[in-house]
Amino acid sequence: MIFLQILSLTDGSKCVELAINLLQLLVHKLKVDTMSSEKLQGMTRMVTCLARIFAVLHTAVKFDALHMLTFLLSQKESPLHDFLRSIPASIWESHIRVGITAILQNRVVSSEKLHALLLAECMMSILGEDWLSEDFEVQDNQNVLSVDKFVLLVLESARVEVAVLLNELAYLKYESSKISQTDEAISQKQRNLAILFSLIERIIKMISNASSGEGAPIHTIRESTIMQAITGLNETINLVLDFLQDAKDHGQWKGDDLLAAARIVGSYLAEAPYACKEKTGNLLEFIFSIEGQDESSSFYSICFMLPMLSQITMEVDGCRTLASFGGHKAVIDCLVKMTEQGGMTIDNGSMFLACDTIINFMSNMKSVHIPVDYCFIRLLKALVTWAGTTDASSVTMTASCLCVMLLDMTSEKFLLSCSHFDANILGSLSEIIIRSLQQDIPDDDSEQFKQKQIIVSGYKRWADRFPRVKDVVEQHVSV
Repeated sequence: MIFLQILSLTDGSKCVELAINLLQLLVHKLKVDTMSSEKLQGMTRMVTCLARIFAVLHTAVKFDALHMLTFLLSQKESPLHDFLRSIPASIWESHIRVGITAILQNRVVSSEKLHALLLAECMMSILGEDWLSEDFEVQDNQNVLSVDKFVLLVLESARVEVAVLLNELAYLKYESSKISQTDEAISQKQRNLAILFSLIERIIKMISNASSGEGAPIHTIRESTIMQAITGLNETINLVLDFLQDAKDHGQWKGDDLLAAARIVGSYLAEAPYACKEKTGNLLEFIFSIEGQDESSSFYSICFMLPMLSQITMEVDGCRTLASFGGHKAVIDCLVKMTEQGGMTIDNGSMFLACDTIINFMSNMKSVHIPVDYCFIRLLKALVTWAGTTDASSVTMTASCLCVMLLDMTSEKFLLSCSHFDANILGSLSEIIIRSLQQDIPDDDSEQFKQKQIIVSGYKRWADRFPRVKDVVEQHVSV
């Protein structure tokens, strides 16, 4: 009822200000997740109304509208998001962009800029990363930034705030003597940093899509803008690595801010694995030790590094870096945890990255000189578990490829002499190998074709050392 009245009031009038104040009191009491479809449609219209006010007014009401928008749009998995995605017109998205631009371009307090950047992150979360680079037309505002300038404005604003927060956090955590008075200050800054990191991660993905030509054909970003953004991102990641170095120097490895830092570093290095090479190499062991505040292991920090690790281990130097501190064992332990019943759950994407990393590592083992370790036996059992959960050819081929490489390091006699390893596991390994050899590989799937070559050649090398496996396999397939 209130927002419908706002639509008929004169912009900037006292009535609009009072109506917005009243609306703000009510919005924070709403429970969107329990609303009916009819009420959600009304809420959707209210969001578009607030977006227009956020764009066109230049009074304190602008900030009230900003706060309500961030409150409504930052709720996780809200049904309101689906209704907003279904709006055919893009005018409200344009209004959000105009409002964010005005906040970031003008002298306003840092807290309001953070709200504006949070709103940008919410829009990218709801509508996709490409929202930042879409080209909109706005009917009632002619002074709209170009796509390139808007992308750089949001990125540079986020980078400035990150630099300030990292400095402030380092001071409060390691240099301030008034510890009891800074706990809340640290917590608030950590929350703000998490918002900014999330936004920058989305920008990294958007830049990656734009530079690779992926995604919808709406990108209008110039190559010079992409290069400028990459330069800025590189500078920020260097600052984050300095923040992690500071934590390492002070013996701190536990904290949500450190875990968030590891995540954004991993997101960037996934796209540019050799960026900040020296700093990353020196800090990799420390990053592998980072735990969230309420966590008892460094599982997630290792997972964040997997996209980068799966690329750098294609070369011997990358494998040597990983082996220098036993990092390959940490990756194997991470992979095992993904398959343990009742353990941490993870998507297949991370399983494939972990497997690729270990496959690359083992391909270079002769150059790295790594002895056979019990962790490889645990890995065999984990692969049996993983392959047993699905018939997907990609899982079968990857698991079989890695199993064949592991068996090439040992013998049937040795494995059966190990505790927690028996003939049943050996039988399951045989079944996986059979399934992979019977797999029809599509002509255009070069990855699975390469894996099958590794499986066949590896099997031929060690088959005589595994008589039980050989008997079962050759009953079903001719190798």
